[in-house]
Amino acid sequence: MKPLRFSPFIKLCMALHLLALLGLIYRPHDWPVVLVLLVLLHGLIAVAGLLPRCSWLGANLTRLPAAAIRRGEVAITIDDGPDPQVTPAVLEILRQHGVNATFFCIGERAAQYPALCRQAAQAGHAVENHGQRHRKQTSLFGPAGWRREIGEGQATLHAITGQAPLFFRPIAGLRNPFLDPVLQAQGVFLASWTRRGYDTRVHDPERVCARLLRNLAAGDILLLHDGNAALTATGQPVILAVLPRLLQELQARNLKPVTLRQAGASD
Repeated sequence: MKPLRFSPFIKLCMALHLLALLGLIYRPHDWPVVLVLLVLLHGLIAVAGLLPRCSWLGANLTRLPAAAIRRGEVAITIDDGPDPQVTPAVLEILRQHGVNATFFCIGERAAQYPALCRQAAQAGHAVENHGQRHRKQTSLFGPAGWRREIGEGQATLHAITGQAPLFFRPIAGLRNPFLDPVLQAQGVFLASWTRRGYDTRVHDPERVCARLLRNLAAGDILLLHDGNAALTATGQPVILAVLPRLLQELQARNLKPVTLRQAGASD
């Protein structure tokens, strides 16, 4: 097993905890000061876990690698599926445009609709791990909780598609310091995004498109949702209104959509 690689921030936190312990041993009467400093440090750790694109807690893919940028590539990632009403239409739009995307699937939903995951994989899309249960309290998990959430998701999606996921994305990108060691042990990479349209709560496709297209450039990782999708005023899932326009705009800007795997994003 490879030795764990800790981020500079985590190394600093470890050193500060050791200093705090030594301080309590040699200057026990200063415990109120030590306590305040530890509270502030743990507050900073919590803030890092609340910021999906932060890399303080460990490696975090927020942008495609340099080679993909030179090739003019972007990645479209689609979360929270599969959904029996939305995912087939998303797959059809992607097929019509000859585009591959990365689907971050929830293990329990994949087990309920395995044919949709297999269809996505057979069409050349990447099926990645969005956790087995997608619980809101995931970011509070300890090591054992993360191992279950990620490990069961890996096993479920591997059994369905025949390929183990290479990337993991926690719900809303929320995490804590216990996640990175589990990912390293399982050989899985954390992936977040560069820009998102908030299409689970914004009902206006124009606003979602504007968020995704503003300053769009090679290397961007875009986030959309086929599960838990907001609906337009006419009852259409927002992603189905946004995706065709997004793909047309990418073509007009000479940007090539690829999966995270195709971009060599694990390098």
